[in-house]
Amino acid sequence: MSEIPYKIYLSENEIPTAWYNVRADMKNKPAPLLNPGTGEPLKAEDLYPIFCEELSKQEMNNDDQWIDIPGEIVDFYKMYRPSPLVRAYCLEKELDTPAHIYYKFEGNNTSGSHKLNSAIAQAYYAKKQGLKGVTTETGAGQWGTALSMATAYFGLDCQVYMVKVSYEQKPFRREVMRTYGATVTPSPSMSTNVGRKINEEFPGTNGSLGCAISEAVEAATSQEGYRYVLGSVLSQVLLHQSVIGLEAKAALDKYGIKADTIIGCAGGGSNLGGLISPFVGQMLRGEADYDIIAVEPASCPSLTRGSYVYDFCDTGRVCPLAKMYTLGSNFMPAPNHAGGLRYHGMSSIVSQLYDDKLIRATSVKQTDVFAAAEKFARVEGILPAPESSHAIKVAIDEALKCKETGEAKNIVFGLTGTGYFDLVAYQKYNDGIMDDYIPTDEEIAKSLAQCPKI
Repeated sequence: MSEIPYKIYLSENEIPTAWYNVRADMKNKPAPLLNPGTGEPLKAEDLYPIFCEELSKQEMNNDDQWIDIPGEIVDFYKMYRPSPLVRAYCLEKELDTPAHIYYKFEGNNTSGSHKLNSAIAQAYYAKKQGLKGVTTETGAGQWGTALSMATAYFGLDCQVYMVKVSYEQKPFRREVMRTYGATVTPSPSMSTNVGRKINEEFPGTNGSLGCAISEAVEAATSQEGYRYVLGSVLSQVLLHQSVIGLEAKAALDKYGIKADTIIGCAGGGSNLGGLISPFVGQMLRGEADYDIIAVEPASCPSLTRGSYVYDFCDTGRVCPLAKMYTLGSNFMPAPNHAGGLRYHGMSSIVSQLYDDKLIRATSVKQTDVFAAAEKFARVEGILPAPESSHAIKVAIDEALKCKETGEAKNIVFGLTGTGYFDLVAYQKYNDGIMDDYIPTDEEIAKSLAQCPKI
């Protein structure tokens, strides 16, 4: 047995005290957000009616490499951070691979995922600004759960618009949010103007993250003392999630381990961006090189089959325009179990890194994802979230390639959370009634044709 332990823990004193802003090291900065009415680049103050002021400044900050984490947030992090970097010895044995597999486990908190890292930051800045509450969307429910925890901690109201298919498939996730005091509404709803419009245009729709975002933004801007917060996609969220990568790198450095391949699931980009940021920073500065893989669902393949254009971040077209890899804001993903990965676009940061060929991407079918999830659960003892399992699938693939070549590569992937609220999905897989929907080229082209011409 190697001297490397099963779990590499950092001490409480090694929790990051500053977020790493990868944009500061990027030679090609992410394209600016645009005003949808004028097509002009936005300034931080233009976002104040929607986002908290400090978060708006973070969203626009392309220059500061490090941004201090307020003490109150660090103190909250101490409840569940640092999270362990785990050597998957049992999975390695099962695969009979010479590869060394590590996963950064972010499910060791009540919300069950990495989302809490940004939720507590956004709730903190809302409280500091003196707001009454916040509104948000959630897909599979991890973000809504995390935000409800964070707002309860700071005594803020929390209104969550949950994608309808997840609202119906994941009632227990919904009830956790309500237990923490959040109001949860299935989206698209009939309680907002944009929700009614989407229901009229897409009767019987199962909803999408783009729909839920539109509703949450309308709710925030129509109530005094409220702002909108988002769990992925935005640069401020990737900034907060950099604690994942910073801890992962510190744990590897503690044992002199150099990662060869780094893998993360990719929907909006929060987990992937947070995990890879410090490693990409090394690449940008010429200090190291890594093979970084973004894994997305074949049902919603924005990087691998989308276009790199300006598009709306929401289906209702009320949010700013972002340049990103997108399938079009009107793209309605299949009601499958990719959960939080069912978003039509990708983070501007991740999109730029992909376009600059600093990272690569692949897409996987959901039956293959659940096969990998069950293999992992049976040998590693953790039931992974469907989103995380996309990364597990490709980590296994890469480890099996090492078996063929004899290379003992160090593979690191992000285990974003647990799947204990996703048992309907596991049931459908085990019952053999889960299918693999993949959108046609015609469906994607039809959606992309409606992107704004910028």
